[in-house]
Amino acid sequence: MLTIETKELEISLELKRKVEMICKFARAKPTFKNGNIKSIKETNIAYVMPHIIKVNNIDYLMFDECDDIFVNGYNEKIKFKDFETYIKSHF
Repeated sequence: MLTIETKELEISLELKRKVEMICKFARAKPTFKNGNIKSIKETNIAYVMPHIIKVNNIDYLMFDECDDIFVNGYNEKIKFKDFETYIKSHF
C-alpha cells in the first residue's frame, strides 16, 4: 500500500517581505498560502507544491529563490521584476 507523506514548506520571510512591498506600491492586498512537499514513502517520488499568493483574485505560484512567477497555473509565466507592473495592469 502506498503512503503519501505531506510536509508543509514555510514561505521565507524575505519572499514574503518582497511581495508585501510590491503589493503596497501596487495598492493591493496579498494573501499567502504555504506550499508543501508530497512524497510517496519508501520511493524517490515527490511533488513540490509552490507557495500561492492571491492578489486581486489571481493566484501567483512562487517558489523560494526563484525569479519566475506562474500565473493561475503553469501556463503563463512572468519574471519577479515584472510582478508590480503585472498586478497594476490586471487591477
